Amino acid sequence: MEEQTIWNQFDTIEERVGQVLEICRSLQADNEALKNRVESLEKDLEVKVEAEQKYQAEREQVRSKIDGLLLKLEGLVVGPR
Repeated sequence: MEEQTIWNQFDTIEERVGQVLEICRSLQADNEALKNRVESLEKDLEVKVEAEQKYQAEREQVRSKIDGLLLKLEGLVVGPR
C-alpha cells in the first residue's frame, strides 16, 4: 500500500512538472511576442521622431525666411522717410 502511495506521488509530481513546462512555454511565446511588439513600436517611434525633426527644421527655415522678408519690409518703410 505504501508503495502505491509513492507511485501516486510520483504521478502527481510528473503531472505538475508537465503543467509548469507548459506554462513556461506559453510565457516564452508571450515574451517573444512582446519583444516583437516593442521592436515594432521602437521603429514607429523612430520614424515619428525623424518626421518631427524634419518638421521642426522646415518650420525654422520658414521662420527665417519670414524674418528676412520682415526686415526687408521694415527697410522699405523706414528708408523712404
